[in-house]
Amino acid sequence: MLGLTRSTRRRFAALTALGTLVAAAAAAPTQAQAQETAAAPLRVLFDNSKAETAGNADWIIGTGQPDPLTQNASPSAETDWTGAISAWGVALQRTGRYALKTLPSGGTITYGTTAATDLRNFDTFVLPEPNVRLSASEKTAVMTFVQNGGGLFLISDHANADRNNDGWDALEIINDLMADNGVDDTDPFGFTLDTGTVQTDDPRAIADTADPVLNGTFGKVTGSIIRSGTTATLKPADNPSVKGLVYRTGSSGTTGAFFATSTFGSGRVAVWGDSSPVDDGTGQSGNTLYDGWNDPAGTNAALALNATDWLSKATTGGGGGGGGTCTAGQLLANPGFESGDTSWTASSGVITSDTGRPARTGSSKAWLSGYGSAHTDTLAQTVTIPAGCTTAALTFHTRIDTAETTTTTAYDTLKVQVLDSGGTVLSTLATYSNLHASSGYVQRSFSLAGYAGRTVTLRFTGTEGSTLQTSFVIDDTALTVG
Repeated sequence: MLGLTRSTRRRFAALTALGTLVAAAAAAPTQAQAQETAAAPLRVLFDNSKAETAGNADWIIGTGQPDPLTQNASPSAETDWTGAISAWGVALQRTGRYALKTLPSGGTITYGTTAATDLRNFDTFVLPEPNVRLSASEKTAVMTFVQNGGGLFLISDHANADRNNDGWDALEIINDLMADNGVDDTDPFGFTLDTGTVQTDDPRAIADTADPVLNGTFGKVTGSIIRSGTTATLKPADNPSVKGLVYRTGSSGTTGAFFATSTFGSGRVAVWGDSSPVDDGTGQSGNTLYDGWNDPAGTNAALALNATDWLSKATTGGGGGGGGTCTAGQLLANPGFESGDTSWTASSGVITSDTGRPARTGSSKAWLSGYGSAHTDTLAQTVTIPAGCTTAALTFHTRIDTAETTTTTAYDTLKVQVLDSGGTVLSTLATYSNLHASSGYVQRSFSLAGYAGRTVTLRFTGTEGSTLQTSFVIDDTALTVG
């Protein structure tokens, strides 16, 4: 077979598989076995690796870690999860749009590893009053995460709030992250936390009806509360995207900012000068807690939740980053492959009208793998999803047939992934294999709304690793926005 063309080899593999194709389809896995591994579009990781429960603090969304759902899979009240910021977590969970995790005590902040809690698997990372200084590698991980499009939510406290007595408080730890991180040490976010302490104040929001953090889906923000916290000094000369949203009484402009947003690279940042506003007054016994979440002097719940939406790119604009409009339509070029390789980057011969496998419509399709030998094929297209779009539905049809007879082992795979402009994998939407064989085309659908405002690459990778062929055929793709 070494002298045969790609098309001929495929047809030969198809003929040798013909006798087993019907049996393979009949032996296809159950619906549960064939479940697709799809990533949630809005994924938030809350940190608990930096002594967030030291002393009388309790800055966790729940004692179920890393997955809060292990404590209660269907929370309806803040007390269904145990933690002083459980109201925040439960409110996000109840929207049905979020997948939440906690980096447990003893864990390490990473970016680009295979760990389930690696930052590359999330849209937003929350550091709620950290009390242990981040290591050099952890600081680099956080900054790289933001630079590549992640959202970072920083929550500080007043000076000398060193709950574990290691010589570092949250204020110093956050400033250290911005000043010594191995990625950009030149005031990357455009703000510095002030080293003083503000005991009590009810700071007010600026008048900006267009800002999505102040006017988000969770309500209008009118102000917040300080119950022993700090403020920030803004430096727009260092980062013009920095923007103060809530100010201490009597302050404005570059001084006294209690809540601020910024951008870095393609990511977003929010900073809050006190942990009291997110404290819901409930948590583990023995801690000193205060119900700032429901304090009528501020609209703290709306501020926390709107900011999480904005950081996760569920909403657009704000933070100095600008807004956007959305024209409803279909974004992928040459979606049915009838124009050959036009607009697609593909391995040789992947886009074909070879009759060895039928197209769903028209005469062409993308045919990955099907050799019956170790081989990798790729198919990709880069697309920009407008910032103003609230929906972005990726759909495509797959036809998978195989000569494999196993019902338990995935020898050959097709990965569907989203990559950033630097080639970093942002999400693996699904992994199909020889276990997903079907007698015809099956439509697949995923939401890419979390990538609004970004240019991303959609990539299909077919990997064949055995002596029996598996063909992954794709047709009629679409990315419909609105």
